[in-house]
Amino acid sequence: MKDHLGREIDYMRISITDRCNLRCRYCMPDGVECVPMAEILTLEECAEIAACGAALGIHKIKVTGGEPLVRQGCCDFIRMLKETEGIRRVTITTNGILLERHLEELLDAGIDGINISLDTLDPGLYKALTGGGELESVMRALEKAVEAGRDRQIPVKINAVSLDLKDMAQKLGCGYEGPGWEELLELAVKYPVDVRFIEVMPIGYGRQYESVDHERLLARLKEIYPGMEKDHRVHGNGPAVYYRIPGFQGSIGLISALHGKFCAGCNRVRLTSQGYLKSCLCYEDGADLRKILRGSAGREERKSRLLEAMRQAVWGKPAAHCFENPEQMTESGNMIRIGG
Repeated sequence: MKDHLGREIDYMRISITDRCNLRCRYCMPDGVECVPMAEILTLEECAEIAACGAALGIHKIKVTGGEPLVRQGCCDFIRMLKETEGIRRVTITTNGILLERHLEELLDAGIDGINISLDTLDPGLYKALTGGGELESVMRALEKAVEAGRDRQIPVKINAVSLDLKDMAQKLGCGYEGPGWEELLELAVKYPVDVRFIEVMPIGYGRQYESVDHERLLARLKEIYPGMEKDHRVHGNGPAVYYRIPGFQGSIGLISALHGKFCAGCNRVRLTSQGYLKSCLCYEDGADLRKILRGSAGREERKSRLLEAMRQAVWGKPAAHCFENPEQMTESGNMIRIGG
């Protein structure tokens, strides 16, 4: 399925909940007013949209939230997706708090990849940054996921928001002394995991925080590791640029929406937990699929309307985001409501 610029759109991120068991400072530090469950798509409705997407050429699905593992039936939903004709790859992004509890169920459902959001390896800073999270439980889950992944060839990745950890610790009153984002590189030394740094999206609470500039981050990496080389292997669905460092089991990835704009090759759309299909994170444009799902049309007519609405939303996908010009943004919601 192509948009009006000829970009192949084959990847959809599906948010199955706006709830989360953490309160990260840059996302939802004071919580959010969660919408009633009646306004959230059922997992069967999400699966129906995914099947329509597959018919249009969506082959890769990322299950997100909120925190997807707080949604009852999350693993059953992954199984539904894996059984859908045309969907080749289903992965999940989680904060890791509930991962150990659900890991075997995810594996049995056929999960193809696990991304764990993790911004620091300091227990005190982690607890302050996440509003009470226990780093130990995430690290146990990471180790078990890596062990299972070795046998079943299921990649595990770390997603780290590019924060100035020392500045954040000072603001939060923590005793953290550093070294900063560099500490996370040790995960790719110790484990066969890709560590990806993601620039802070200037959406919702994220507007209050300045991202570490990835141009400077890359320069620092090259300074520390002069033997670092570009890694041209395919690592997943998205726009990360990867590098290999001698002695590392995993690679280092940079997802640089602000300082390495990748819109020309964007291949994704997002489905919010309330059923709104977004073609670009920066704008509110899209299609209200929940309205179609819950209308009075019969099954075949509903499918026809879903396909057409999705096709039109993709066709009209904006050429590029405008994060560098915030006054031009039309999306005013928080990431927790949009979907990660």
